[in-house]
Amino acid sequence: MITIPPTVRRQSRGQEFGSVFTAYSAVSGKYLKNADKEWYRQRLTRSMFCIMAAFTLLIARLFYLQIVEGEEYRRLSESNCIRLRSIDAPRGLIFDCNGNLLADNRPSFDLSIIVKDAENLEDTLEKLSQYTGISSELFKARIKAGKGLPSYKPIILEEDIGREMLAVIEVHKFDLPGVSVDVRLRRQYIHRESAAHITGYLGEVSPEELKSGKYEGCRVGDFIGKFGIEKSAEFFLRGTRGGQQVEVNARGQVVRVLKTVDAFSGHNIYLTIDQALQRKAESLIEGIAAAVVAMNPDTGDILAMASSPSFDPNSFVNGLSGKEWRSLINNPLRPMENKAIQGEYPPASTYKIVTAIAGLEEGVIDENTSVFCPGHYEYGDRTFRCWKKTGHGSVNVVKALAESCDVFFYQVGQKLGVDRLARYAKACGLGTPTGVMLDHEGGGLIPTSAWKKHALGVPWQGGETLSVAIGQGYNLATPLQMAMLTAAVANGGTLYRPRILKAVETAEGSTAYQDDPALKPQAVGKLPCSKKTLELIRKGLWEVVNGQRGTARIARADGVKISGKTGTAQVISRKGNDSRRKKEDIHHHKPHAWFVAYAESKKGSKNSRIAVSVIVEHGEHGSGTAAPIARDLIKYFMGIEDPELQPERVAGNLQTVYQENAHGE
Repeated sequence: MITIPPTVRRQSRGQEFGSVFTAYSAVSGKYLKNADKEWYRQRLTRSMFCIMAAFTLLIARLFYLQIVEGEEYRRLSESNCIRLRSIDAPRGLIFDCNGNLLADNRPSFDLSIIVKDAENLEDTLEKLSQYTGISSELFKARIKAGKGLPSYKPIILEEDIGREMLAVIEVHKFDLPGVSVDVRLRRQYIHRESAAHITGYLGEVSPEELKSGKYEGCRVGDFIGKFGIEKSAEFFLRGTRGGQQVEVNARGQVVRVLKTVDAFSGHNIYLTIDQALQRKAESLIEGIAAAVVAMNPDTGDILAMASSPSFDPNSFVNGLSGKEWRSLINNPLRPMENKAIQGEYPPASTYKIVTAIAGLEEGVIDENTSVFCPGHYEYGDRTFRCWKKTGHGSVNVVKALAESCDVFFYQVGQKLGVDRLARYAKACGLGTPTGVMLDHEGGGLIPTSAWKKHALGVPWQGGETLSVAIGQGYNLATPLQMAMLTAAVANGGTLYRPRILKAVETAEGSTAYQDDPALKPQAVGKLPCSKKTLELIRKGLWEVVNGQRGTARIARADGVKISGKTGTAQVISRKGNDSRRKKEDIHHHKPHAWFVAYAESKKGSKNSRIAVSVIVEHGEHGSGTAAPIARDLIKYFMGIEDPELQPERVAGNLQTVYQENAHGE
């Protein structure tokens, strides 16, 4: 048996323990190292899974955006661009001679859509219909009507929508892509039907008008003057268009304005008419077919021009329905006609002024020539009657004018002949348009033997000259022509072109176009007579109103010196009896009533002269119907008030108007 020393034993145990510890440590370290690797591996796996999931979602989204919705987003990206927007120029304002506003501009809110910017047109229109209460079918019809326009151009769905609808659309604008509300200036006529035939109205420019080249700078949808001074003064009133360069987003909404070119307003114009006098004239003929013209004899300025019935030009700006348009054009009283310049009527006995001038100047008669009137005149196999059946007895030229003796002027006309008579009539401004700055003016008709041969193919008959000499037959004249002639008699013989446009100003108030002939009084001729002849004519016209047997004694007025001439224009032949005609036709067969006059204040104050022409269709007698209208208008112009005057009787009942004062002429 071998004995191991204790020290050795101790050493061996230590070595054994060390070996065991070493072995344990090796095993434990290996275990710990494997656990860490597993933990890191699991975390890495999870992270990789998350990253792969994120990339998968990103790739899927990119696939959706670029492949599935790529075409739509390409379209939208193209819409996010720079566009040019037009800025309408404010139209010039219209004033009367005293600066009273007649035609203004007001803001209008127009509902529009740009089809290109609407994400889902059908859905957008349905929502818009719900918000506005307007049928979506109406919207679709208007979009269809605007198909010719580029897709980025706005199509108007509803004009002048009002502030309540505007507020609703603004609240829901993010639900209505491509829909916008544009603010435009819309014409507004302050006095509605008053002076409508003078101011006229606006309408949308037609393709034919655009092609004509007369409206440079106009585009489809622009409004231009269609009638009246709006049309005649279009050059002055229309401004210069401006524009904006804007950036819009994919929904068609403006992001920012890049550049602006300002629009320039049109010029303001001042008319020669006095609005107060105009309203008075209109009130005197309200409810009847009639026309009144008042002029300044010393300048040719038109102070009033009324035509009845009238119309509201605002209706044309807002758009007339077919029913409304038909009611206007089918109205037998013709409200769309400016009777003052377009109405052509036989001048009747007012034409005797011309016959008297021609007879005196040609030496056919003189101031002492006397003719006996038994109430009729025999010519050939016909009997030409005087309006006064019992006759006027012995008359000279002054008395013949005062009492409107037909027989006297039958004989003067017979001696003159139609061609000499026509020459004087044309020299007095009849037979051709006056040249007033208004569209569609009638020229009337002064017949000659050559005219009849050319127009009708038959020779002139002597009896026709007798009818022409008293303003009947083929003779035609407008109320404006007769006012121009009357003004010339009043001022001493100068024929002035009727002037309606007084001045043109810029929007800033400075005078423009001062040298334009249309803005200045223009003498276009002289009456073809001597001072002596003119004095005889004036004396006769004074006796018409102020003589004991004058046909217009009703036109007398205290404080005013009025001279004038009545006329009764036959619409049909006197042959036959009214009782044989249909009752509904009787009124339309009644004669037209004329009265022309000039006056001045007895005080001789400045600007106290006026010339007036009045025509009342089927008013029968100039003395009973037309003369009181002229008298009341003259008194108003002179500032004379008369509470006993009742002008509404004229408009209200032509059957009983001034019957007690009617003298047949």
